[in-house]
Amino acid sequence: MAQLRLAIICDYPEENWHSMDLCAQMLFKQLQAEHATSIQAIQVCPAFNWRCKKIPWLGKKHFAYNADRLLNRFWDYPQHLKNRVKDFDFYHIADHSYGQLAHVLPSERTGVYCHDIDTFRSLVEPEQEPRPGWYQAMSRRILLGLQSCAVVFYSTAEVRKQIERYQLVEASRLVHAPLGIASEFSMTPGNAGITDQNILEQIGAAPFLLHVGSCIPRKRIDILLEVFAQVRAIHPELRLVKVSGEWTQSQQQHIAQLNLGESIIHLQGLQRSTIATLYQKAVVVLLTSEAEGFGLPLIEALACGASVVASDIPVLREVGGKAAVYCPIGDMSAWVKTIEQLLVNPTNAPALNLRVSQAQKYSWSTYTQIIAQSYLQLAD
Repeated sequence: MAQLRLAIICDYPEENWHSMDLCAQMLFKQLQAEHATSIQAIQVCPAFNWRCKKIPWLGKKHFAYNADRLLNRFWDYPQHLKNRVKDFDFYHIADHSYGQLAHVLPSERTGVYCHDIDTFRSLVEPEQEPRPGWYQAMSRRILLGLQSCAVVFYSTAEVRKQIERYQLVEASRLVHAPLGIASEFSMTPGNAGITDQNILEQIGAAPFLLHVGSCIPRKRIDILLEVFAQVRAIHPELRLVKVSGEWTQSQQQHIAQLNLGESIIHLQGLQRSTIATLYQKAVVVLLTSEAEGFGLPLIEALACGASVVASDIPVLREVGGKAAVYCPIGDMSAWVKTIEQLLVNPTNAPALNLRVSQAQKYSWSTYTQIIAQSYLQLAD
């Protein structure tokens, strides 16, 4: 049987959605390693065109960046795919927020991975997330693209529950494909490069709490900062290491108000091996999100043997099981008390073997096998 040519449609790297980039990279890598006889995987992503940012009086404004994103997503990328439709047999949109691309692809041969329903929140819960008409129109086009696809992959039962609750996609087209853990995330010491080794030396021997992820609203960075400030009042030597994301202006003001500037180390662009080392060295890893589609940092931290305190939301309970400790999102005293107990006595955390075994339930190989089999079935 001839190889099936599968286009893996990736996010623009300029958007800095690292988890989305990782999912596409892992799918491509595993398809090449384990399914090369049946599937020829090709990564697709056109060059990002900067327009508004080149305008002298406009370029430094955040509006210019967002305008360029919209132009690239809704004009350049579709035009690029129109010219390449005949190059492939099937098409996998790695990030549901690029669902608008499905409009230029043959729907019966296109699949999309739905990581969460945040992109569609203004449509399904307009009272909770009011947005202007242009934004809702954009979201609706993305959703219609997703709904046209022959198969829609999802990561957790909680995401499926939300898809079904709002009747976004027929159940018959939904396929459960849990995410995995990159090989760097383990209890084995990693080999950091020279630059990242300098970063680790900069952190030094001081104990630190760790947060890995963006600074978007659902990550509840406000809770992270408040909890850290209260715990640091008890343990003044403690630091907070924040990996990835850009502080918003309000978050910067919050840091200043809490007088935390000198106690926070903000790192970006790290190698996975370096992030793994941070997981291994952190006294506690925190996930303060109020919503997640999966929560990759949770299983990555557990795979590295870290103690994790996470928000008590269904999706993190599903992924972390009994291997993490959970706190109600807005209950500051519960977070502070839980972290304090772990600092004083680390054995209060779930057993190490339980943490590692929970993480080992997730595999990029399994994720890829499920996706590969789905496209091969569509080809029959």
